[in-house]
Amino acid sequence: MRHLVGMALLALTVACSTTAAKAAETEYDPAKVSESLKAIFQFGSVSTKQALNANTVTLISGTIGGTYVQFGADLASVLDDGNKLRVLPIVGRGSVQSVADILFLQGVDLGIVRADTLDYLEKKGFAKDIKKQFTYVTKLYNEEMYVLAPKSVTNISQLNGKRVSVDLPNGGTFVTAAVVFERLGIKPNFLYIEQRIAMEKMRNGEIDAVIAVGGKPYKSVSNFNDNRFHLVPVEYSRPLQGDYLPAVLTSKDYPNLIAEGGKVDTIAVPAVLAAYNWAPNTDRYRKLAQFVDAFFTKFPTFQNPPFHPKWKEVSLSAPLPDWQRLPVAEQWLKSRNIEAVSRARFDEFLKQSPTTAASVKTDADKEALFRQFQAWEAERSARAQTR
Repeated sequence: MRHLVGMALLALTVACSTTAAKAAETEYDPAKVSESLKAIFQFGSVSTKQALNANTVTLISGTIGGTYVQFGADLASVLDDGNKLRVLPIVGRGSVQSVADILFLQGVDLGIVRADTLDYLEKKGFAKDIKKQFTYVTKLYNEEMYVLAPKSVTNISQLNGKRVSVDLPNGGTFVTAAVVFERLGIKPNFLYIEQRIAMEKMRNGEIDAVIAVGGKPYKSVSNFNDNRFHLVPVEYSRPLQGDYLPAVLTSKDYPNLIAEGGKVDTIAVPAVLAAYNWAPNTDRYRKLAQFVDAFFTKFPTFQNPPFHPKWKEVSLSAPLPDWQRLPVAEQWLKSRNIEAVSRARFDEFLKQSPTTAASVKTDADKEALFRQFQAWEAERSARAQTR
C-alpha cells in the first residue's frame, strides 16, 4: 500500500514539474516586451542611463485642453521607438512661456509656439534679433481666432473700450489679440483671465467678450454652450494680411455658437514647431536630426485617425517668412524634392490665374500668396479625406 501511495506521489510530482516547466516556457518575460521594465531591471546601469538620455527629445507643448498638448501626445505616440528615440511632451503654459523655455530651460529641445509671438517680442523691443536664436522644423497648422460675445455685438469694432479677456499673459492669445486690435485701431480694456473662468464671468455680465486662439476643434470653445452668445466675425482686412491668414468657422465646427448652415469669417495664425538654433556639431543638434528623420518619414501616419484633425493641414514644406528652417530639416526636404513639387503646383496655379498673378508686385507678396495657396491646398485635401 505504501509502495502504491509512493508511486502516486512521485507521478504527481513529475506531472506538476512538467506543468510548471511548460508554464515557464510560455510565460512572457516582461523585459522582452517593455523597454521601461528592462530599464528598471537594469537600474544602476550606466549604459542604460546614457542610452535613455542620449535619444530622448523633450517637447514643450501647451496648456491642458489645448491643441498643442494633443499634438505633443500624437508625436510621442507615433515616434516613440524604445530606446532608439523617445519624444517626451511636457505640459506648458502657452506660446510666450514656450519661447522662454526653449531659450533657457535645460533639456528642452523643441516647443510649439505661435508665429506672431517672436515678431511681437521684437517689434515691442522686448527682445532683439530673437529669431536668430530659433530655427523651425515645420509650420504645423493654422490656429483660428475666436471672439465670443453677446449676440448684440455684431462687429469687432464694438469692443472698443469694452472689457475683453485675452487669457493669461504666459500664452500667445493675448499677443495675437494685442496685435490684431492695435492694427485695427480698436482699444478694448484687456483683462488677463484664464479662459474657462473668463467665460463664466461673461455669462454673469462681468466682462463683455472673450478672445481665444486655437486649432479647431478648440475644446474650450466647443464646450461653451449658451444661446445668448455667438462668435463675432473678424474681417481679413489689409492691416492683418502680412502675418495672418483668412479662415472660416462653420456650424459643423461649432454648432453651439453658429446657426445651422451658417459660417463666420475670422483669421488664423500659424503654429510652429520650433527649436533653439544649435550648432550642427553639437549633441543637441544630433538629437534634433534624429527626431526630424523619424517625424518626416512617418508624417503620413499623423494625417489619419485617430490623430488630431489639424494634422491634415500640415505641409512640411510650407515656408515661414523671416524664419530660418533647421538645416537638417531643409536638407531632408530638398533631398526628396518636396519643396520643389509644392512650388511647381503654385507656379502652375499662377499661370492659370493671370488676374491673381498680376496682383503680385513683390517677392513678399508672392510668399504671402504662396502661404495662402498651401493653406487652401491643405483645406481641400482635408475635405476630400472626410467625404
